[in-house]
Amino acid sequence: MIRRILSLFWVLLLTQCTSAADAKKLTLRWFGQSFFQLESSQGTRIVFDPHAIDVYGRPSVKADLVLISHFHNDHTQVEVIENRDKKVLVGLKGTGKKIDWNPIDEKFRDSRIRTVGVYHDLAQGMERGKNAVFIVEVDGLRFVHLGDLGHLLSDDQVKNIGPVDVLMIPVGGVFTLNGADAKKVVEQLKPTRYILPMHYGTKVFDDVLPVDEFLDDQPREVVKQFPTTNKLTIETDFKPPKAIIAVLNWK
Repeated sequence: MIRRILSLFWVLLLTQCTSAADAKKLTLRWFGQSFFQLESSQGTRIVFDPHAIDVYGRPSVKADLVLISHFHNDHTQVEVIENRDKKVLVGLKGTGKKIDWNPIDEKFRDSRIRTVGVYHDLAQGMERGKNAVFIVEVDGLRFVHLGDLGHLLSDDQVKNIGPVDVLMIPVGGVFTLNGADAKKVVEQLKPTRYILPMHYGTKVFDDVLPVDEFLDDQPREVVKQFPTTNKLTIETDFKPPKAIIAVLNWK
């Protein structure tokens, strides 16, 4: 009996050690508005919706892949990417009134990139046009960047996006979801690890509303403020009871 207990103990210990050894770390950095840089455990750098807004210091970063959700100029500034040897994927195609979604489903190095077509407004794009949701699968996690989503998702859109581990969601209203509707989209997508609010007003940029409405009534234990850094380290073996809302600084 004692031998069986000891054997079971060692099996459990070895399982935990193997799991810890297999855990990987990724980093996600926010540069204000909807501009993020995701770096995988293998060093692949993926940038979402780069801007060149002066009050945010016109950040300059490196990227292997740049993803652009739509054509508005605070999401398309590829010139802020330092290196020239990068790939750019745009979720829309066409010009003028003939802009349509550009479906993407392809592999890039250690990641898989997909898009789901949505709208920038409540009128099926009649006011602000179309928008693409980017889904990045890397290191066993699914990162979802909603771009300038302007409406609640349909059942088909939720299904096509699929499971979500880390969600980047606009919450500033005016041009996108406001805080109240962003909460509803979170309930639709049910992210498991982290929620990162984006496209909201800050002390230096008040064209949209602050993050406050989105944070109102959220359980205190799930809101984590990062007042001195724009960097979030994500460990693949981190599985909180409820997704953490990570409020990053933009610098």
